[in-house]
Amino acid sequence: MSQVSLTINGRSYSVACGDGEEAYLQSLAADIDQKVQGLVDQLGAVGEARLLVMAALLVADELAEARGEKGGGAPALDGEESKSLKKKAAELEAEEKRLAEVAQQLDNYAEKLEAIAAKLVDA
Repeated sequence: MSQVSLTINGRSYSVACGDGEEAYLQSLAADIDQKVQGLVDQLGAVGEARLLVMAALLVADELAEARGEKGGGAPALDGEESKSLKKKAAELEAEEKRLAEVAQQLDNYAEKLEAIAAKLVDA
Protein backbone atom coordinates (compact mmCIF):
# COMPACT_ATOMS: atom_id res chain seq x y z
CA MET A 1 0.00 0.00 0.00
CA SER A 2 1.32 3.44 -0.95
CA GLN A 3 0.48 6.99 0.02
CA VAL A 4 -0.08 9.75 -2.51
CA SER A 5 -0.58 13.46 -1.98
CA LEU A 6 -3.49 14.92 -3.95
CA THR A 7 -4.26 18.63 -4.31
CA ILE A 8 -7.84 19.72 -4.90
CA ASN A 9 -8.93 23.34 -4.65
CA GLY A 10 -5.57 24.30 -3.15
CA ARG A 11 -5.80 21.74 -0.36
CA SER A 12 -3.52 18.73 -0.07
CA TYR A 13 -4.87 15.33 0.89
CA SER A 14 -2.80 12.26 1.68
CA VAL A 15 -4.57 9.18 0.33
CA ALA A 16 -3.68 5.49 0.52
CA CYS A 17 -3.61 3.61 -2.76
CA GLY A 18 -2.32 0.43 -4.32
CA ASP A 19 1.30 0.31 -5.36
CA GLY A 20 1.72 1.81 -8.81
CA GLU A 21 -1.60 3.72 -8.71
CA GLU A 22 -0.11 6.99 -7.51
CA ALA A 23 0.13 8.68 -10.92
CA TYR A 24 -3.37 7.53 -11.84
CA LEU A 25 -4.86 8.95 -8.64
CA GLN A 26 -2.98 12.21 -9.17
CA SER A 27 -4.46 12.37 -12.67
CA LEU A 28 -7.96 11.78 -11.28
CA ALA A 29 -7.40 14.45 -8.64
CA ALA A 30 -6.23 16.87 -11.33
CA ASP A 31 -9.46 16.22 -13.26
CA ILE A 32 -11.53 16.83 -10.13
CA ASP A 33 -9.50 19.95 -9.32
CA GLN A 34 -10.17 21.25 -12.84
CA LYS A 35 -13.90 20.70 -12.37
CA VAL A 36 -13.82 22.36 -8.94
CA GLN A 37 -11.88 25.35 -10.30
CA GLY A 38 -14.43 25.71 -13.10
CA LEU A 39 -17.19 25.74 -10.50
CA VAL A 40 -15.31 28.31 -8.40
CA ASP A 41 -14.94 30.49 -11.50
CA GLN A 42 -18.68 30.21 -12.19
CA LEU A 43 -20.09 30.35 -8.67
CA GLY A 44 -17.46 31.92 -6.46
CA ALA A 45 -16.89 30.65 -2.94
CA VAL A 46 -19.75 28.28 -2.09
CA GLY A 47 -18.00 26.03 0.42
CA GLU A 48 -15.70 23.06 0.07
CA ALA A 49 -18.31 20.35 0.60
CA ARG A 50 -20.71 21.88 -1.91
CA LEU A 51 -17.95 22.24 -4.50
CA LEU A 52 -16.98 18.58 -4.12
CA VAL A 53 -20.61 17.46 -4.36
CA MET A 54 -21.11 19.53 -7.50
CA ALA A 55 -17.87 18.16 -9.02
CA ALA A 56 -19.04 14.61 -8.20
CA LEU A 57 -22.35 15.34 -9.94
CA LEU A 58 -20.48 16.54 -13.03
CA VAL A 59 -18.48 13.30 -13.09
CA ALA A 60 -21.67 11.26 -12.59
CA ASP A 61 -23.29 13.18 -15.46
CA GLU A 62 -20.35 12.36 -17.72
CA LEU A 63 -20.63 8.71 -16.71
CA ALA A 64 -24.37 8.65 -17.43
CA GLU A 65 -23.74 10.26 -20.81
CA ALA A 66 -21.07 7.66 -21.61
CA ARG A 67 -23.50 4.90 -20.65
CA GLY A 68 -26.12 6.38 -22.94
CA GLU A 69 -28.48 7.05 -20.04
CA LYS A 70 -28.69 10.78 -20.67
CA GLY A 71 -31.20 12.22 -23.10
CA GLY A 72 -33.69 9.40 -23.40
CA GLY A 73 -31.69 6.20 -23.57
CA ALA A 74 -28.87 4.55 -25.42
CA PRO A 75 -28.28 5.45 -29.06
CA ALA A 76 -28.36 2.78 -31.76
CA LEU A 77 -24.77 1.60 -32.31
CA ASP A 78 -23.04 -1.04 -34.36
CA GLY A 79 -21.19 -3.89 -32.63
CA GLU A 80 -17.76 -2.26 -32.50
CA GLU A 81 -19.13 1.07 -31.24
CA SER A 82 -21.14 -0.77 -28.61
CA LYS A 83 -18.09 -2.73 -27.43
CA SER A 84 -16.02 0.43 -27.32
CA LEU A 85 -18.65 2.30 -25.32
CA LYS A 86 -19.10 -0.63 -22.94
CA LYS A 87 -15.36 -0.69 -22.35
CA LYS A 88 -15.34 3.07 -21.75
CA ALA A 89 -18.34 2.77 -19.42
CA ALA A 90 -16.53 0.05 -17.44
CA GLU A 91 -13.47 2.30 -17.19
CA LEU A 92 -15.65 5.20 -16.04
CA GLU A 93 -17.38 2.99 -13.48
CA ALA A 94 -13.99 2.01 -12.07
CA GLU A 95 -13.03 5.69 -12.03
CA GLU A 96 -16.30 6.58 -10.34
CA LYS A 97 -15.61 3.97 -7.65
CA ARG A 98 -12.12 5.34 -7.07
CA LEU A 99 -13.47 8.90 -6.95
CA ALA A 100 -16.10 7.83 -4.43
CA GLU A 101 -13.34 6.35 -2.28
CA VAL A 102 -11.27 9.53 -2.61
CA ALA A 103 -14.34 11.65 -1.78
CA GLN A 104 -14.99 9.52 1.33
CA GLN A 105 -11.39 9.91 2.42
CA LEU A 106 -11.57 13.66 1.81
CA ASP A 107 -14.74 13.82 3.88
CA ASN A 108 -13.03 11.90 6.70
CA TYR A 109 -10.06 14.28 6.58
CA ALA A 110 -12.38 17.29 6.59
CA GLU A 111 -14.14 15.95 9.71
CA LYS A 112 -10.77 15.43 11.43
CA LEU A 113 -9.65 18.93 10.47
CA GLU A 114 -12.89 20.42 11.79
CA ALA A 115 -12.40 18.57 15.09
CA ILE A 116 -8.82 19.86 15.34
CA ALA A 117 -9.97 23.40 14.51
CA ALA A 118 -12.68 23.20 17.18
CA LYS A 119 -10.09 22.09 19.76
CA LEU A 120 -7.80 24.95 18.76
CA VAL A 121 -10.64 27.45 19.13
CA ASP A 122 -11.46 26.06 22.57
CA ALA A 123 -7.80 26.15 23.68
